Amino acid sequence: MLLEKIQSPADLKKLSVEQLPSLAEEIRAFLLKTVSETGGHLGSNLGAVELTLALHYCFTTPKDKIVWDVGHQAYTHKIITGRRENFASQRQYKGLSGFPKRSESEHDAFGVGHASTSISAGLGMVVADLLDRKKNHVIAVIGDGSLTGGIAFEGLNQAGHLKKNLIVVLNDNEMSISKNVGAFSSFVSRKMTTRNFRELKREMKELLTSIPSFGKDMLKFARRAENSLKSFFTPGALFEALGFDYIGPIDGHNLPKLIEVFNSSVEYDAPLLIHVMTTKGKGYTPAEETPDKFHGVGAFDISTGKAPSKSAALSYTEVFGRTLVDLAQEDSRIVGITAAMPDGTGMNYFADAIPERFFDVGIAEQHAVCFAAGLAADGYKPVAAIYSTFMQRAYDQVFHDVCLQNLPVVIAMDRGGLVGDDGPTHHGVFDISFMRHLPGLTFMAPKDENELRRMLKTAVSLNAPVALRYPRGAGYGVQLDKIIKPLDVGKGELLREGKDVTIIGIGATVMPAIKAAEKLAEKGIQAAVVNARFIKPLDAELILSQAEATGRIITVEENVLQGGFGSAVLELLQDKGLNNIKVKRLGIADEYVEHGTQAQLRMDVGIDAEGIEKATEEFLKN
Repeated sequence: MLLEKIQSPADLKKLSVEQLPSLAEEIRAFLLKTVSETGGHLGSNLGAVELTLALHYCFTTPKDKIVWDVGHQAYTHKIITGRRENFASQRQYKGLSGFPKRSESEHDAFGVGHASTSISAGLGMVVADLLDRKKNHVIAVIGDGSLTGGIAFEGLNQAGHLKKNLIVVLNDNEMSISKNVGAFSSFVSRKMTTRNFRELKREMKELLTSIPSFGKDMLKFARRAENSLKSFFTPGALFEALGFDYIGPIDGHNLPKLIEVFNSSVEYDAPLLIHVMTTKGKGYTPAEETPDKFHGVGAFDISTGKAPSKSAALSYTEVFGRTLVDLAQEDSRIVGITAAMPDGTGMNYFADAIPERFFDVGIAEQHAVCFAAGLAADGYKPVAAIYSTFMQRAYDQVFHDVCLQNLPVVIAMDRGGLVGDDGPTHHGVFDISFMRHLPGLTFMAPKDENELRRMLKTAVSLNAPVALRYPRGAGYGVQLDKIIKPLDVGKGELLREGKDVTIIGIGATVMPAIKAAEKLAEKGIQAAVVNARFIKPLDAELILSQAEATGRIITVEENVLQGGFGSAVLELLQDKGLNNIKVKRLGIADEYVEHGTQAQLRMDVGIDAEGIEKATEEFLKN
């Protein structure tokens, strides 16, 4: 077993080039076995095995720096940089991160998790090395999906302007999480190394060389013509216009060729882009045939590719997607938008049912929101479904293009709160803080999946900006109303009466608050429970009446405490002069939450039922 001998990139360099394909197959088997047991990002990592081996074979980290984009393809990198024996802990509680992380290894040059950042970060490192007079190499690896992000072009633009020796490796597998979309993606994916093209070249060469006298001259002319034709059919001309030298496309699974190209890349004294074609899911048939299903997976059976049966309760994502279709079939002005995440956001239901009103804009959250604003300005009701963590990238568009103009755009933020195994780069625990202060925005969070339906109905009925956040995972299996009724804007609900303290929950914290109140009742503590429903506008009447009735309030949110829902309640009490009310806020402290299951993390930060119960008891004692 070659893999067992690899504890560092230095060990990799001891192997011959002829041994590397065998090592690649061992790594694929190792990845498949491990990820099938623990879950993780499978397809992209299976596709990047040879690419990673070639990079580490030709360059010397950490002196040379490999900057991975997103990090979905960096498992092989982790395995050969000393983390193989602990690899089964990746994405597990207190285990390895699922993404490159600077504090985890000196070989992780830059921490990632969101798309399109590697070129900008890599260019910064190139300039830093030049300022320090160091002669190192920096390689930014970016996928064709990530290259649709605006920041990637901003990085390319400056790199071409500075003319420094940044090496960009474009890993082209025609996929991000879902199938890539857009004109640029189509351009990038024109392959000149396909079997049919190579066969055509071979036949033309044989034909021309068989012609007496001037056949060889014709062959030379054909080769020059091929280079011109190739620049037309590939993105070489585009990258060269941006100031890059271009090599490719080349087979990303051909190790000798990759090594030859990477070894020669160090001779360039200018920005260089190497275009590599790979197959997502390489070596595992189910992943090759349905790469979108094997991007991020839980545990599954290798023999069938199937995951264990899930909870009978529908996920919030599925409820959202199906409900939006129902509403859109009644209202022809509703339009569905997502940023490269149709399956992840439930927009796949909309795409299947009403394709003419569905738009996947690619990895371009800023464009998605501004595009939605344009639709809204012309009388449509766009619903943009984007993960909470990725909405951070489009804050200016929410402020400037939507709220400032009071346009009826619905921003549906999936994965609001703690998401679990993907960790701090993906937790959606900041959206309440960075959204609630925007004038004119109505902001909601449902306690269960039926309330999500009612909130979505409310959102598309308002002629104003709306944000809606809901958690990852299954709902509670509550009965769904056949007729969806909108909510009264700014009105919460009193779910349980009590005289000792009022617990105000928002979104995913409401049900745990009810359970906590039930446990407290067994101990003689009567806790009222309020489902706030609205982060903005707050139900001032309900909150103030409960504050005066019990004199004590506990707010519970799956968001950072600074500037969050609890802060909004404190502001309300201060504005109304109720400074005598005792308030305790439960939520996420001023720190980043690492990865683990949602249940484990909620327990850690004290917002599960037991945490709320304990905090309430301590609050009342003090």
